Amino acid sequence: MSGAGVTTPHFVGRRALILHRPDEAVARLERQLRVIGLEVEQRWAPLRPEERFDVVLVDADQGWNGLLPWPAEEARCPVVALLASEAPGRIAFAIAQGAGALIAKPVNAAAVYPALVLALYIFAERAAARAKIEALQERLRLRGAVLRAVDMIAARHCLDEEEAYRRLRRFAMDRRLTVEQAAASVLAGRSHLPEAG
Repeated sequence: MSGAGVTTPHFVGRRALILHRPDEAVARLERQLRVIGLEVEQRWAPLRPEERFDVVLVDADQGWNGLLPWPAEEARCPVVALLASEAPGRIAFAIAQGAGALIAKPVNAAAVYPALVLALYIFAERAAARAKIEALQERLRLRGAVLRAVDMIAARHCLDEEEAYRRLRRFAMDRRLTVEQAAASVLAGRSHLPEAG
């Protein structure tokens, strides 16, 4: 089932970790996660950096810094906050853990699947945004190389800056490179532009 370009995921065979003290609500949550198809582990001890889960559900009411081994912007998997409190500090804690969804306590079984879907979607969106930012930062870092390559091409071929850039861009497109990659190749002397544009 999908809508607006979003495919609803399945959870069969995925691993979930519930970081919460054992109680009736957690038992209900664990049963529902198993019905959805998840393999579930429950404990009230920090997630170790080397451990890998497909989703983590964390008690935001009693959780503490260090329960999850990452800052929010570096969460390694989707996080769902389990929360009964309306206290701003507990909500801030959930956000700081990288929570992409919330399940209110006491846990209603019907809230579990939508929260998991939302958490996976938010996690994927954050990862895509991080990748895009990293690519843009890399391109920005390499802008100096583009400028130096344009200057080199302009001097070598007696061109103005605009025409030198056009040649560099055409060279990049012909070789299916980014302009930055083409500039680095030209500057390193690995590639030479054709004389005619």
